[in-house]
Amino acid sequence: MKYIREHLSAKVFLSNILVIAIGVIVLLIATELAVPATFQRHMSQMGMSTGQGMGMGNGNGQGMNSFFQNYRASVTESLAIAATASVIAALLVSLFISRRIVAPVQTLNTASQHIADGQYNKRVEITGEDELAQLATSFNQMASQLEQVENKRRQLIGDVTHELRTPLTSIKGYMEGLVDGVLPATPETYDQIHNEASRLARLVDDLQELSRVEANAFSLDIHPTDLSSLVGTILKRLSPQATVKRITLRSNLPANLQHVLADEDRITQVLTNLVANALQYTPEDGSVTISAIQKDDEVIVSVKDSGIGIPPEHLKNLFTRFYRVDKSRSRNAGGGSGIGLTIARHLVEAHGGRIWVESEGEGKGSTFSFSLKAKK
Repeated sequence: MKYIREHLSAKVFLSNILVIAIGVIVLLIATELAVPATFQRHMSQMGMSTGQGMGMGNGNGQGMNSFFQNYRASVTESLAIAATASVIAALLVSLFISRRIVAPVQTLNTASQHIADGQYNKRVEITGEDELAQLATSFNQMASQLEQVENKRRQLIGDVTHELRTPLTSIKGYMEGLVDGVLPATPETYDQIHNEASRLARLVDDLQELSRVEANAFSLDIHPTDLSSLVGTILKRLSPQATVKRITLRSNLPANLQHVLADEDRITQVLTNLVANALQYTPEDGSVTISAIQKDDEVIVSVKDSGIGIPPEHLKNLFTRFYRVDKSRSRNAGGGSGIGLTIARHLVEAHGGRIWVESEGEGKGSTFSFSLKAKK
């Protein structure tokens, strides 16, 4: 009984047997009820009856009863042969169908066990277009998504470990140099240690911010916002950095620019990230321009620079966390953590907008743009 309860093939097989049995019983009952009436009607059409007619006596009545019994036996025998043949054929067909149904389910069960064990590369073969094939397709899609999530998780752990190791190694090296007397205990040495510690703190802050935005664990205070005022704040905040590198930082906004629906602090964070990124990768005597245009019910904000540009093959991955076009250059040049653009993407998408980047290639600058809903 345990086997019957726990195995789908047995359940399907027994359900078919039950249907067959019910069909046979119904057939027998219908035959028993229909045979007498059919026999009487048949004999009446021949001008005979079981009790009288054509001068028949008791002997003829007994003969008719015997004839009726033989007729019933013949019908029953024929039905028994037909029912037996039908049951055998039905059993064979039921067994075949049960196996055809259960085999894909067993395959899915085996594959799901592999997935549960962490083997996300397992897939099931898809045959046909029925519901089981659709289930197999959904299973493969689920497995692919789980595999991507697992790969991203492993990549994230590796990236975070690498990013943390770099400043920690520098701090450790400086401290060992001070202890061994190799490095002088000068303000410059302590400044280097302080810079590396600050870099480590910024990385931790960025990771905390990334975890919040990816989990949507933040709220937005969206209201009509003057974009010109936000851009003016960005210019004041980053002008000193632009002056040091002799970069022209300016804005190009239309006078009648419509207000946007946005959270001021979050969009300021996005603009700060994009402009600081542009200043980081724009050489001396270059330029960075913040512009905006209204298109239908959106306002498109752009940050264009005359910097080093981005090769086309890197454009689609630029908003992926920890992704850098040139990892060694970014670290050695004091680049960010590699997740600022990822944070910007999540913040813009939380506003119902989109963000993208355009570049004609290396040495030809780049333009980062994002959209916001205009106030109606």
